[in-house]
This record gives sequence, C-alpha cells and structure tokens, in this order.
Amino acid sequence: MQERAKTTRRSLLETAALLFAERGYAATSVNDIGARSGRTSGAVYFHYSGKEGIALAVVQARFATWSHLAERYADEAVPPLDRLVALGYDIANALAEDPITRAGARLWAERSTINAPVPDPFALLTAAATRLLAQARLAGHLNAHVRPARAARALVRAFFGVCSLTDALEGPAIVTDRLSDWWQLTLFSLCPVHPDPPTGR
Repeated sequence: MQERAKTTRRSLLETAALLFAERGYAATSVNDIGARSGRTSGAVYFHYSGKEGIALAVVQARFATWSHLAERYADEAVPPLDRLVALGYDIANALAEDPITRAGARLWAERSTINAPVPDPFALLTAAATRLLAQARLAGHLNAHVRPARAARALVRAFFGVCSLTDALEGPAIVTDRLSDWWQLTLFSLCPVHPDPPTGR
C-alpha cells in the first residue's frame, strides 16, 4: 500500500474511533467519519467497505489483539504475577486514555447493533492470564488451591467489570485507583505470601 493511502486509512480509522467512542455505533454515520476526517464518504467505502468494515478495523486495531502490550507480557525477566498485574494496568490505561481502545470496547459492548461478527477480545487475554498463572504456580508463587484456567476466566471478567463500571460511574481518571484496590484484594487470594499493595507502575 502506498504511503498516501496508508495515511488516509489511518486517519479514517482514528477519526472513526473518536466518533464511535463519543457517540456509539448507531449514532455515527459514514458521512460523519468522512466530514470529521476532512475526506469524503467515498474514501471510507474505498478503504473499509462501509461502516461495519471500519468498526471491525477499530476493534481489531487495539481491543481484540492487544498487540501493543505483547512486549510487557513476554518479558520473562519479570515474575509472572508481576507481569499479570502490569498487563492489567496497561490495559486499564489504554481503556481510559487511548481513543481506539475505548472505541473498540464500546463497539464490542454494542456488537448486537453491528451487522458483522465482532472479534472476541477476551479469549486472548484469558489465555495470557492462564499462562502467567501457570508459570507462577511452577515458580511457587501461586496458592495451591488456585487452578490457572478457572482463575484466569474469573480474573478477566472481574477486571473488565471493575474498569467498565468505574469508567461509567466515576470517570476514566479514577480507574487506576479502583484497580489498585481490586488487585490488592485479588492478590491476597492468589499468593501464598501476601504481597505489598500494587502501585500500578
């Protein structure tokens, strides 16, 4: 793809993400995306084949793949539970501050209004959490009663509940504080020795 086309495609994606995050899927039109980006609606159809196409691209860009967080997850020099906590904070910060991630989360929540299958972002995160918990068990850092796969499913669901409810009730600026409270409670049940409260850094 030529550089100019890549620039146009990226601009449309970012503009659509801002509008989807602000208004939601149903209240955003192709014309809105074109007008806000300074391009025509034809450009949207050319690069993304319509509103469904650009909505799916927004979800896949951040929310479904989490590709920008892979380095943190893969750093084996850091203990597994520390990586799990750090990954959680990185995701929470992205949900609070990154427009594409915020839009992806809102689009997934509104998936019933989108006439296309929206990727599930939770399977990938659950698999990552399962692996980190299994590594923690091998290192002796996990309570014997904790089953990695079952615990990972519960953690991912509870994590997104904390983030989404805090955002809705108190605003995105408070998410990190509430997540620290949640991690402190959660780590007490995961670790054989009670850790210091997490800092989010």
